[in-house]
Amino acid sequence: MAYGDYYSWRPYVSVAQRRRQAEREMQKLRKGGHPVSPVVIAGRAIAGTFWGKAWCDNLECYSDFSNRLPRGRTYVRNGSVVDLQIGPGEVSALVSGSDIYRVAVKVSAVPKPRWTSICADCAGAIDSLVELLQGRFSKGVMERICRRQTGLFPAPAEIRFSCSCPDWASMCKHVAAVLYGIGARLDEQPELLFKLRRVDEKDLIAKAGKGLPLSKKGPAQEKVLAAEGLSEMFGLEMGTAADVQAPAAARVSIRPSKAHRPPKAAPAPDEVTISAKPAGRRASMKKTTEKKTEKTKAEKTTKKKRPPKTRAKPKTGTGRRRVRQR
Repeated sequence: MAYGDYYSWRPYVSVAQRRRQAEREMQKLRKGGHPVSPVVIAGRAIAGTFWGKAWCDNLECYSDFSNRLPRGRTYVRNGSVVDLQIGPGEVSALVSGSDIYRVAVKVSAVPKPRWTSICADCAGAIDSLVELLQGRFSKGVMERICRRQTGLFPAPAEIRFSCSCPDWASMCKHVAAVLYGIGARLDEQPELLFKLRRVDEKDLIAKAGKGLPLSKKGPAQEKVLAAEGLSEMFGLEMGTAADVQAPAAARVSIRPSKAHRPPKAAPAPDEVTISAKPAGRRASMKKTTEKKTEKTKAEKTTKKKRPPKTRAKPKTGTGRRRVRQR
């Protein structure tokens, strides 16, 4: 069969060549303004969280997909999924192979009766949205969400897919790579699963307390201990509520309001003179200190200045130096 025929086998393309081809395609999409979101997997494990693992396990548990999935794992690990976009009920992707192929996956919405049943069974078991998205809930909730045919994850009959490659198989390796890429993306953004199945994850939190039975009966009469029994047991005098409230009411009624309080009486003259004594004492002390400072200044000015010391002249001798005569 000649190359170029649509149903012919394409030549083998190495992993390095597919990666270069994927990089060129991503650059082209970025220049065109398309938000590129490739699937990048570090290591051998495709998924590491509850939601990603549960998606991959759900795919592998159906025999319809088991034959074609292994080649898809190889493609998604080596970075062949160039772009993956998840929307309500559909997934669009670009996969690098012998060429760049377009893959479309459509997932049916969860039927309303099934979603109502899931919310009712999980009522009261999920405390917050953070715990739901992180997969931190009981084993019973996990089993209910992952239940085949009636859980949150789609069955093969609820998934339809198409690829632009010439492979005649119902599920080619490019579609399988995209299905595994969805599981890897749910590791990072688990809320996309609810978006894909067109349900609101907050319904599981809003109905958290509706399934719990409410107790309307009080304790049995024989289990209620009377006040007399408490006083005898602990040796205390138990008062009633009326006794506690009466003094408070009396205090409120006796205390006058601010509007009716009498004005404060003016201070007596004796009190004024007594309070003024310290001020007079401070004034007299201040005057004495001022007088002392003036006196010291006057003494300094009147003090005689000492005459400056003069240097004594050296005494000169009466005899003259004899001149040696020859």
